[in-house]
Amino acid sequence: MSSLSASSSSAANQPEILHPVDAEEVAAAVRRAVDEGRGLTVRTGGHGFWKPRPADLTIDLRRLSSIEVGEDSGEGRMVRVGAGALWGEVAAALAPHGVAISSGDTASVGVGGLIVGGGIGLLVRDRGLAIDQLRGAQLVTADGVVREVSASENADLFWAIRGGGGNFGVVTRLDFAAAPLDGVLAGELAVDGDQTALLRTVRDALESAPRALTVTYMDVPAMDPSAPAGARLAVTWAGTDQEALDEALRPIVAVDGVRGEVVRTAYGDALNTMPHDVDEPTPPMLSMNGLFTVLDDALIERLVAFRRGHAVSVVFLRSLGGAFGDVAEETTAFPARSATWFVMAVAFDIPGMLDDAEREAVRSELAAIAQGRLSAYTNFADPASNPDPRVFYTPEAWTRLRVLKAQWDPQNVFAGNHNIPPAD
Repeated sequence: MSSLSASSSSAANQPEILHPVDAEEVAAAVRRAVDEGRGLTVRTGGHGFWKPRPADLTIDLRRLSSIEVGEDSGEGRMVRVGAGALWGEVAAALAPHGVAISSGDTASVGVGGLIVGGGIGLLVRDRGLAIDQLRGAQLVTADGVVREVSASENADLFWAIRGGGGNFGVVTRLDFAAAPLDGVLAGELAVDGDQTALLRTVRDALESAPRALTVTYMDVPAMDPSAPAGARLAVTWAGTDQEALDEALRPIVAVDGVRGEVVRTAYGDALNTMPHDVDEPTPPMLSMNGLFTVLDDALIERLVAFRRGHAVSVVFLRSLGGAFGDVAEETTAFPARSATWFVMAVAFDIPGMLDDAEREAVRSELAAIAQGRLSAYTNFADPASNPDPRVFYTPEAWTRLRVLKAQWDPQNVFAGNHNIPPAD
C-alpha cells in the first residue's frame, strides 16, 4: 500500500490522513488538496491547537523523522532533521556528540511545528529561540514544488517561516547549527508561600543572572496526574558549573517556602516527558500570552490574583533576555526581541466550571494582564482567544508577511493556522 494511502475513507467529503515518507510525497499531497479543493491540516508531533476539520486532508509528517549529524561548520555542528522528528529524539541523537539545539520544553513536541512558531525553550537565554539555530530548510509551497530556503536561497521564505507559522508551506526538513553542551543542571523547586514576593525576587535575580540560567514558573491546579498541582520553579542551567548556578540562585532559594534540588543531567532528560495523544481534544479555554519588556509589580500582582481567583487556571512564566535579545528583530518574522519575560494565563472553560459572569470576569482579567505586552506567541495561543493574528507580529512584519503570502500562497491553501491573509 502506498504511504499516501488514507487512514480513513478517501471520499473527498471525509477527513483523510496521509503519511508521506519524503518531500515529494508531501508535494503530491499538497497538489491533490488543491486539485480537490480540500482544506489542509499539517501535523508533526500533534501538540498544536489545530485539529482536522470535516473534509480536511491532513498531512502527518511523523515518518519524516530522520536525524543526521554532520561535521562542525565553524559555527556549530550541522544537524539535518526531518520535520516529523520529536525534540526528545533530537536531543538523544545529539547527546553522544556533545552538542544540543535549544528546542521547546517537551520531548514529544514535533520539530517542524515548533520551529515555524519560534521555539521558546529551556535554553532560550543561553541559545536563543530554536529558529535562531536554523540555517536552512526544505519547504513545499502551495504550488506543490519542493524548495530549499536559507539566507542565500529563497531568503524571503526563510525569513517568513521563522515565526510566520505554517502560512507559507509545509516544512519537511530543517538544518541546524548545534552548539556544544556537555550537560545541564536542572530541577524543580517547590515554591510555597507568598507567590508575589517570590516572583519579585525571581525577576530581580534574573536581571543580573548569567545567560546560562533560564527559569520557568508554573502554578497549576490538580487536573492531570502527570503535572503535579501547585506552584514550582523549573531551573535549567546550560552547562555544569554548580558553583555559578548556586550563586545565581542564592536570592531565590533564600525565599521562605522554596525547596528542591537541581542536579546534573543530559539536556534531553531535562525535557518534559508528559505523555501526549495527538487525537486527544484540546479542552476549551480562555487564555492570554504575551512577551513583556519587564515583569513589573502590577503584572505580578494581576497574575497571582488571577490564579487565586479561578480554581481551574494556570499561570506560566519563562525568563527571556540573554541570547534571545541578541538577534535583531527584523532578522526573522518573530517579534519582541527586547522582551525579558514570556507570560501566559489560562482559565479552562470546562462545562459546568464557569458561568457567564465568571467567564466575563476572566476575559476582563486577561485583558488587564495583557496590558503592555509587546506581542503574543503563536505556539501557545489558542485560536478562540486569539482571533486576530496581527497580535503575533510587529506592524512592519505583518505587512511584509501579507505581501509574501500573496506571492507564495495567493489562494490561502495553508489556512489551518493562525492565518495570515494574502495582501489585496
